[in-house]
Order: sequence, then structure tokens, then C-alpha cells
Amino acid sequence: MRINSSELREKIPQITDPRLLELMAEEGNLLTFEKGATIQDPGQFIKMVPIVLSGSIKILRMDEDGRELFLYHLEPGETCALSLTCCSAQKPSEIRAVAEERTTLLGIPLQRHEQWSDEFKQWKDFVSSTYQYRFQELLSTLDAVAFKRMDERLMRYIVTKMKQLKANELHTTHQEIANELGTSREVISRLLKQLEKKKWIELGRNIIYVRDDFEELVGK
Repeated sequence: MRINSSELREKIPQITDPRLLELMAEEGNLLTFEKGATIQDPGQFIKMVPIVLSGSIKILRMDEDGRELFLYHLEPGETCALSLTCCSAQKPSEIRAVAEERTTLLGIPLQRHEQWSDEFKQWKDFVSSTYQYRFQELLSTLDAVAFKRMDERLMRYIVTKMKQLKANELHTTHQEIANELGTSREVISRLLKQLEKKKWIELGRNIIYVRDDFEELVGK
């Protein structure tokens, strides 16, 4: 299955150069991953620039013991700054990428990334803006880990998930949340119970029902 340049322009509005869009459609490979599939593991070499066309991906950092820390999400029209860094330096991946839902990527071959950075200003700008945006996101994550209490981080996590999935039902387990926030399942379960007592959320089996005005309540 292929994609044409008109479809690409709709999915990646930052790029409007007709010739660049044509080359991306010709050279890129469409890859689809089901929900929960691992797209990239630490230690693997990255041979493409992944651009999300639909779905979403979570980017995680892992330590030597296999514990994970959530870094950021990739949404449609976005690529991964850490993948770009590994591509440019020809180093193995330092992150884990997992499909949050059924996700389709456009994989741009590494050699084209290097070539287009010289030939097309819009590609160079796309890469530069990715670095800048992800750097700000990583600073926010660092601030949350260093300065915010776990209950604040959990509420921020829930708000982020609601926006990302455009839903008030979060299908996840307490352990998965704990893994992403770098804490224990017991801590997350206790904090979720506190939110449930406030009637801000309702807990089900591997699902969290979130009130429509949750973000407003968190901001108060």
C-alpha cells in the first residue's frame, strides 16, 4: 500500500513543498502496528525516520533493570527527536517506542533524511522544530520528576492521556501507569483510590472513567 503526496500534505501540514511531498510518498515505507506493539527497543539501530500518520506512540526510557520512564507521546504529523539523534550519530536506540493504539508510520530511509536536510529547507525546518518541541517536553518531564509530588504527576498523566486519546475512558492497568511514572503499583493504586473518593474518577477492571471536568478540577 502506498500514500500519495496530497494525503501526506493533509497529515503533515508543516510540509507544503510539492517536490518534497512527492519524494516522501515515493521513498517512504508505510508501516502499521497494532495497539501494544513494540516499534523500537533499546539497542536496536534505527534505519529510518518515523513519521506518525495515524494513531499514537509512547516513548519510554529504560534503565538496566528494565524499569521504564515515560518521556513523551508522538501524535500524527510528528517524528521522534531521539530517533533523529540516533540516526544522525549512527548509534543504537536508547528508547523504547510502543504503539498506544493502531498506528501507521511513514518510514523515511536514513540516507534520504541526510540528503533532504541539504536539499529542502522545509525538511530541515521540520527536523529543527521537532528537536525544539521535544526538548521542551523533556524539560517538562524532568521538572515533573524532580519537583512535583506523585499525586500531581498522576493527575498530569491522566489529563495528558485524555487529550491524547480524546476520550474519558483510559484502558490501562495500575502497573502500566506505575511503570510509566517510575513508581510502584501500590502507590498508584492508593492515589487512584483517593481520586475516586473525591468522585473525580471511577475505577473499573483495567479501565479508568474520568469526569469531563477533570482538567478543571486539577487546575483548582
